[in-house]
Amino acid sequence: MKVSVIICAAGKGERAGFGKNKLLAPLYGEPALRHTLKKFDIPEIDEVLITSSDYDYKEISALCAPFGFKVVKGGETRTQSVKNALDKVSGEIVLIHDGARPFVSKKLILDCIKSVKKYGSGICAVKATDTAVYGGEQIEERIDRSRLYLVQTPQGFFTEEIKKAYSLAGDKAYTDDSAIFGEFIKKPHIVEGESENIKLTYKQDFMRGIPPLPSDGLKGFGVDVHSFGEGNLVTLCGVKIPCDRGLIAHSDGDVAIHAVMDALLSAAGLDDIGHYFPDTDLKFKGADSGKMLKEVVNLLKQRGFAPARLSVSIQAEKPRLSKHIEDMKVKLSLLTGVDADRIAIAAGTCEGLGFVGEKLGICAYCIAIIKKEETNGKDD
Repeated sequence: MKVSVIICAAGKGERAGFGKNKLLAPLYGEPALRHTLKKFDIPEIDEVLITSSDYDYKEISALCAPFGFKVVKGGETRTQSVKNALDKVSGEIVLIHDGARPFVSKKLILDCIKSVKKYGSGICAVKATDTAVYGGEQIEERIDRSRLYLVQTPQGFFTEEIKKAYSLAGDKAYTDDSAIFGEFIKKPHIVEGESENIKLTYKQDFMRGIPPLPSDGLKGFGVDVHSFGEGNLVTLCGVKIPCDRGLIAHSDGDVAIHAVMDALLSAAGLDDIGHYFPDTDLKFKGADSGKMLKEVVNLLKQRGFAPARLSVSIQAEKPRLSKHIEDMKVKLSLLTGVDADRIAIAAGTCEGLGFVGEKLGICAYCIAIIKKEETNGKDD
C-alpha cells in the first residue's frame, strides 16, 4: 500500500515566544521543521505533504524543496489545514504528524503504519506515569492512571476512512485526528509511543540538551537562522556581501544582527526581538536590522546597561566571509558602542552537513555580555 504523510506546520506557535512560527525557529542550528522533515525522508514513505500558512509559505517551501515534499495551504484551524491536505493525498494509508515533534523515531513511524494495516488505525500514545486528577484550585477527582494515556503523533489511518470522518465533522474544530476518527468511524487503536517524542511548545524546549550559560555576570545567548531564497546578496552584521542567493526574511534578513539583538535582550532580561519587532508589523518589512539593533541598545540604556562584549559565530557554506569579518566588526562596533577589539566574529562551514552544509541557509549564534554603563570601560 502507498503511504502518505501530512505534517502540520500552518500554526503560529505563539506560546514559544519567538514572534514567528516556532517551526522556523532554530533547533540545534537549523529550523525546527527541517528536523521533522528529515525523519519522514525514508523509503517506507511514498508522499509527504506539509501544511503552511500564507505568511510562511515561501520559507516552508524553501525548506521542503530539497526533499521533494509538497506544500499545501492550511486553514484557520488545525482541523481545516488537515482537511485541505487530505484532499491532495494519494496514498491508501495516511499518517498525520505535528511538525513540532521533531524527535519522532523511525521505529515509531513504522509501528504506526503496521498498526493501520492490522487494526485500521494507529495512534501513538504514552502511558501517564504521574498521578492524574481533575480539578481547578482544588483536587476534585482522581483518575486511574493505569488506563490513562497521553496522545502523540503520528496518527495513522486508511485514507478513505479519515477523509469520511473529516467530511462528517463539518466545521467543528478538534485538537487531534483520533478524536475525529473515534467520533465518526470507530475506536482508534493505540500504538505504544515514546517519551522522547515531545512536542516543542515553549522556548525552553528548543534548548533541549544544551548546557546553560554560566550564571556569573550578565550574559545572554541569541541564535537565528534564515533560509536562502531569491536575491544576489546577503547582509551580515550590517555589511552587504555578494551572493548568488538572498535570505528569506521579513526585514533585511541580517541573521547575525538578529542573533546579537536576541543575546543583548536576553542578557538584560527583556523579551526577544519578536516582541519588539514582530514580523506581522508592516513597518518592519525590509527594515534595516542595524537600526533595530540601535533600538535594542537604547532599550538596554533605559535599564542602565550597555553592551560590553560580543562573540558572534556565523555558519555559512556560502558566501565566503573571511575577507568581510573586519568590516563586520567595525560595523557592529558603530551600532553597539562596543570597542572593535571586544567583538569576536567567527565564520565557518558545516562541512557539507545539515541545513547549512547543504547550502539551504545561514545560521548565527551570539553570546553577549552587558555591564552597568559606568563599568563599561577598558579596565573591566
